[in-house]
Amino acid sequence: MSRNDLYDVIVVGGGPAGLTAGLYLARARYRVLILEKDDFGGQITITNEVVNYPGVGRTTGRELTQTMRQQAQDFGAEFLSAEAIGLDVHGDVKTVHTSRGDLKAFGILIATGASPRKLGFEGESEYAGRGVAYCATCDGEFFTGKEVLVVGGGFAAAEESVFLTTYASKVTVLVREQDFTCDATVAAAAKNNPKIDVRYQVELQGVTAGQGGLREATILNRATSQTETWKPADGGTFGVFVFAGYVPATNLVRGVVELDDYGYVVTHGYLETSVPGVYAAGDLRAKNLRQVVTATADGAIAAVELERYAKRMSEKTGLTPQRPVSCAYEQSTTKTDAASLADTTPAPAPVKRSTDAAAVANAVRKPGELFSDATRQQLNVVFGRMSRPVTLALELDDTPLSTELRGFIDALVALSGGKLKSTVDDGEYEKDDTGRAVFDVDSVLPAARPCVRMVVDGEPTGLAFHGVPSGHEFNSFVLGLYNVAGPGQPLGDDLIERAKSIASPLNIMILVSLTCTMCPETVLASQRLASLNPAVRAEAYDVSHFPELKDQYGAMSVPCIVINRGGEQTVEFGKKSIPQMLDLIGA
Repeated sequence: MSRNDLYDVIVVGGGPAGLTAGLYLARARYRVLILEKDDFGGQITITNEVVNYPGVGRTTGRELTQTMRQQAQDFGAEFLSAEAIGLDVHGDVKTVHTSRGDLKAFGILIATGASPRKLGFEGESEYAGRGVAYCATCDGEFFTGKEVLVVGGGFAAAEESVFLTTYASKVTVLVREQDFTCDATVAAAAKNNPKIDVRYQVELQGVTAGQGGLREATILNRATSQTETWKPADGGTFGVFVFAGYVPATNLVRGVVELDDYGYVVTHGYLETSVPGVYAAGDLRAKNLRQVVTATADGAIAAVELERYAKRMSEKTGLTPQRPVSCAYEQSTTKTDAASLADTTPAPAPVKRSTDAAAVANAVRKPGELFSDATRQQLNVVFGRMSRPVTLALELDDTPLSTELRGFIDALVALSGGKLKSTVDDGEYEKDDTGRAVFDVDSVLPAARPCVRMVVDGEPTGLAFHGVPSGHEFNSFVLGLYNVAGPGQPLGDDLIERAKSIASPLNIMILVSLTCTMCPETVLASQRLASLNPAVRAEAYDVSHFPELKDQYGAMSVPCIVINRGGEQTVEFGKKSIPQMLDLIGA
């Protein structure tokens, strides 16, 4: 076995526990690979606000974990986007079977975390994404002015019910127990909020839908065993947000290591499992508190033990992996590349409707005023690395939103050092009395204005954004520029080959919200495929400006992915990485 083919430790899972373990192992000069099938960062990336991580006053889940990843990377940790599909844990050298081949290591850390628990009430699966949701940050705005039910009695239910009052006219929390099961201070914020009604010893049994969304809910009173039919006071539609805990992602190790009755990994003193050389950290293991701070602590503890284990195995076998001898941290060179833009959010903040006059005020700002100094510095890095210039082709109408888009693009062009230019389509189009362009919602990719398309060497690239790509979508838009201009974000040869293998025309419409933390990953994944293959078109639509599309597909959750190929249409909800998107389209 070549030392180039061997790792000291393979970490399965790229959340806080896995990233911390990678940081500790790499800093100690061990060769470590962090394997993640979805988005590096884990479940915390969908959390809009983190205020209880020691030493960090206020941040988002994505910002926090991106810092963790950068630290691990700077110390020399390696990363691979792939799914672990099996383990061979016998012997001194263990094997992780992945979707991209087999990997060898002395030790393995399982840090696959947990996923939101589905309750199984009637209608839950049928209306997921169409009224039933699991992320308040991503989907709360769909229920602006409507009533919502929150199911759960823990930390998430208490905290997210308060967040939902930003949008909902009223929030009713359904708690199975006699009281919340979380910290009393957290629960008090929900209990004392005038827009929140908390009901105890009740559970949701089912929901039914009618025109436009959910219409009725069946609620069981556990104390009396009586059921009732619940409807919002205005007789309209409502939403259901489920925050009922998590299910450990332990299918990979079922039958390999000891699990408890609930499916969590049983660990011992220093987080070793029942199999020598296999450790577990984070939310998938049996413990009494699942928070980011406990996950990072787990990662550090397990990493230190794995250092000792890898050292013993190396001495025993005579095999030594190709360990790092220097790192970016020691050389004091920060690896700043396009990925550092992942949560850059420039002004102006997204407007809610194309008729919002505030858009005009944003649009007439001077170019430098739209972006902070830090954002301009990051943009300079991207523009400096772009191999080819990109033309941003604008399709506008007579609304303030179009004025805002033009100002936004003009500001980018002015900062690009000649790497960007813009054009405006002055062609004929139908518009209504407000000057808003009329479009056909039945089209495969509706020609909704305003829109910005990316063109390279006079040829459309298949990447477009309908609306203004600010908010969380600024990241995916800038990285889209980088990908079409080249060289683009690094991608494994197998994924590139799969993307280029798509032969027949494929159209991907992604309905997004600028407040959604999961949407950018899906937009980026779809548009990365389009940047590699001219047969693929991937266009994103801000549903706050094009509610007709939300109604067309019954979307009450984002991202909503509409795939059209060969006359067949598929509608899917939820965040997708590049491998997941390829799986979805069968490539």
